[in-house]
Amino acid sequence: MPDNVISNQDGDISHQLSFSDLFRLSLRIFKTKPIRTFLTIFGMSVGIGAVLFLISLGYGLQYILIGKLVTTEDSLITLGISYPPESALNIDRQKLEEISEITEVGEVSPVAEFPAEIKIDGSTGLIITRIVNPNYFRLSGLAPDIGSAFKEDQAGVVISNQAAKLINLDVGQSSVGKSISFKISYQNEKSGTVEEADLIKPLSLTGIIIDDLQPPFAFIPSRYVSKEPPFFKEILAKAQNIDLVEKLRDQLIEKGFIISARIDLVNQAKKVMNIITIVLGVFGIAALVVSAIGMFNTMIVSFLERIYEVGIMKSLGATDRDVKNLFLMESFLMGFLGGTCGVLLGVGSSKVFNLILNILARHFGGKSFTLFITPIWFVIITIILSSFIGVVSGFWPAIRASSLSPKEAFKNK
Repeated sequence: MPDNVISNQDGDISHQLSFSDLFRLSLRIFKTKPIRTFLTIFGMSVGIGAVLFLISLGYGLQYILIGKLVTTEDSLITLGISYPPESALNIDRQKLEEISEITEVGEVSPVAEFPAEIKIDGSTGLIITRIVNPNYFRLSGLAPDIGSAFKEDQAGVVISNQAAKLINLDVGQSSVGKSISFKISYQNEKSGTVEEADLIKPLSLTGIIIDDLQPPFAFIPSRYVSKEPPFFKEILAKAQNIDLVEKLRDQLIEKGFIISARIDLVNQAKKVMNIITIVLGVFGIAALVVSAIGMFNTMIVSFLERIYEVGIMKSLGATDRDVKNLFLMESFLMGFLGGTCGVLLGVGSSKVFNLILNILARHFGGKSFTLFITPIWFVIITIILSSFIGVVSGFWPAIRASSLSPKEAFKNK
């Protein structure tokens, strides 16, 4: 017996609708009730588009914030070590060696900070110099906004935009490569005397950091300074691995240091952004629930209007299962199309907003950025979920329609 032919309890032969038949019949709703069907799908699209738009905003904010905090992998497991400001203490070389010898420490980068005179093409100015090793930028996660940081095999200096303005230097790519020299003033903690140190030779500018909140500063490589710094303001210590960060932190706190860890900032940022994403998701889901109710109402009205049609279908041999599957197929199609159109609406509006924001950022001299980020997995889940909501919305009308007998259907005409 063919697959689409079944026998009922009385032995009568009736035809079961195939999937293709159900699909073709379900498309009739777009011809018979086009406006209602369109509005139902559009309402669901708006709800799903709102969900996608808000979730994309939450992910974008999280990506921007975490991206600002973690620019390198090493910075995530690096601790900033210093004495409390009220102690007026600095880290000497003996303490530097002690920290370097801790088993959990994989790498250190001392930071000395002293006032200095910066010189370029006859222009001079007083700034703060931070004397560091090239690994400082990798461990701190700091990266110049213009140009790049100096490296072991590339001598250079990195200055702030405020320092550049102080010496009448253009804050742009055209300034990278210009030769700069420094005269650093070391103050002895004990005697109070001041010693001066110069760069062994003028160094090329490799990068500029945009920071309007701090006074003019510059990073210079320690191996090009004529005299070693007498003490350090801070030490960056990278743990051997992420599992040792807490243990290393506890040891350093016991030694009287205060510790700043980027991983703490990242964890706090994730918690905050997760809360924001959840709140945005709740608003989006509320819109989705409203659209689902609208779709359920459409299916109920569709059932009530088609009771006579159900009676005719059953009189012609359609089974209860055929009728139920037809209603479920219609609700599935509307849910699927609503989800697909909602994804297009949400992603499209996100792209438009990103474009507008980037145009505004470039117009006002800022850097372009992506505020709305839509995860692919969320798009897939959204379409699956909307299709499921469609089926659920059509389940009760489908059961009611399948339970009707031809007699009841004609009677209720």
